[in-house]
Amino acid sequence: MWANAVQEELRMSLRLTHLICAAAGALTLAVSPAIAQDKTFELKLAHWVPPSHPLQKALEDWGTSVEKASGGTLKFKVYPSQQLGKAFDHYDMARDGIADLTYINPGYQPGRFPIIGAGELPFLITNAKGGSQGFDAWYRKYADKEMKDVKFCLAFFHDPGSFHSKTKKIVVPGDVKGMKIRPAHATMAQFVSQLGGSNVQSSAPEVRDILEKGVAEAVTFPWGSVPLFGIDRVTKYHIDAPLYATTFAFVFSPITYAQLSASQKKVIDDHCTNEWALRVATPWADYEHAGVAKLKADPAHEVYPLTPEQLAEWKKAAEPLQQAWAANVKKAGGNPDAIMKELKDSLAKHNAAY
Repeated sequence: MWANAVQEELRMSLRLTHLICAAAGALTLAVSPAIAQDKTFELKLAHWVPPSHPLQKALEDWGTSVEKASGGTLKFKVYPSQQLGKAFDHYDMARDGIADLTYINPGYQPGRFPIIGAGELPFLITNAKGGSQGFDAWYRKYADKEMKDVKFCLAFFHDPGSFHSKTKKIVVPGDVKGMKIRPAHATMAQFVSQLGGSNVQSSAPEVRDILEKGVAEAVTFPWGSVPLFGIDRVTKYHIDAPLYATTFAFVFSPITYAQLSASQKKVIDDHCTNEWALRVATPWADYEHAGVAKLKADPAHEVYPLTPEQLAEWKKAAEPLQQAWAANVKKAGGNPDAIMKELKDSLAKHNAAY
């Protein structure tokens, strides 16, 4: 009888031990994710256009979604208008951890990113929405090598832009000769030089000032941004043709990314996708496209189309740009014919090829 009592006590003790172990295990499982994610970060999202620009809301939407998906451990603040650094420095700001996510124009640093420069070539895309999806899908294959100093997030276009002039109508390539023009990026700068014009370098926020002071006579710019940056006050003539687009990217700081937990990294990865490239591009694409009608409706401006013959002349004049791009890609060890075919196929797939 005494032995039975002892055995029963042992059985109860074992059951109690199992219950304690199970509870401890459950507690460990419940607490571990919290421990892994309990460090809160306030991500600095930096760009260099005004807070009234559609990109501001795109970054706010991106940050809000990241914050929600991370359970509030990844908060954010947007820094517009070059608050954390000059437009030209935003890639290096992400590299160095000065900002956590930055908006970059690769064309602001000629020769540094030769492959993505394909997106700057004239007469490549017809619209920014499909263009951004096709462009982003294509570039992901090359981003890790070409932008190895940062964590590439996504790439996109603005809607095609054109020439906007203060002093005279630009109708054919020969009209550029002798003009002082602010180019949108390195490829357009090369185009201006090739046509006999001279380049005036400045970031987008500085364009109105250089036109107003006569430092430049014309600019290549997307349509909606002309009034946004006050450029409509200092220009009069506008070619109504999808001449070129500018490539942009969001890049994330590798310093910050390395500090995140596995689940936080997944949140960032889930927001650096082709779907997000479209989400970022869409409001801006709509905004820029609406700028054409806005300038057409203003009697102070002359918006004029090109004839088929004039357009053919522009396309012919642009051919050396693709040859120069191909030479730069070869120097970087790439196969320009294969790379360009991949890009055009991707744009065609997304209904955006010129």
